[in-house]
Amino acid sequence: MKLRQLFDPETSTYTYLLVDERTGRAALVDPVREQLDRDLALVRELGVDLAYVLETHVHADHVTAAGPIADRTGAETVASAKGAACAMRHVRQGDVLPLGDLELRVLETPGHTQDSLSFFVPGHVFTGDALFVRGTGRTDFQNGDAGALYDSITERLFTLPDETIVWPGHDYRGHTASTIGEEKRYNPRVAGRSRDEFIALMATLDLPPPKRIAVAVPRNLECGRDAHAP
Repeated sequence: MKLRQLFDPETSTYTYLLVDERTGRAALVDPVREQLDRDLALVRELGVDLAYVLETHVHADHVTAAGPIADRTGAETVASAKGAACAMRHVRQGDVLPLGDLELRVLETPGHTQDSLSFFVPGHVFTGDALFVRGTGRTDFQNGDAGALYDSITERLFTLPDETIVWPGHDYRGHTASTIGEEKRYNPRVAGRSRDEFIALMATLDLPPPKRIAVAVPRNLECGRDAHAP
């Protein structure tokens, strides 16, 4: 597998391009609207056949480029069955997306939002806003649920092999990746904490709302399509 990790500095969002090297079939995870031209240029430069645009959840901090990219490339937009109705394919726990010789397995990892997904390829997991490097997503809006997030992390993500590389949806402290084994041992929100302790911790965070939530959520429910978008 060929893998590219891309970054949007305004929102600290990671976008990922996964490519099956034999067939050139590719998937793009969590593209950002302001980085549309960059991502399309990379797809052209690498000469890949973009099969899927994958959304880990309905984002509140940035507008997705999923719809516009799909419109320009013929790729299929993919999201949770509990998420944006505009997606061309809705997936659930255990569904498999074929990508040449690769298979992307869908993991439902709710808690940050009710529709949160992670995508697993042997050796790699793309965790969206469920699990960060030494952190987790917040749980105080969009039907977030701290108990559900704890269960998603400990019962679903932490059952993957320890050597699995964790590719997060964001990072605010300069990290790029981790492993499941590292996060089991060193993630300060989860490691050594009971479910009740995690719920209590998340209730004390008192974070300000995302700056773009009022714009981002409605646009993302339309897969980033808007006649007035720049």
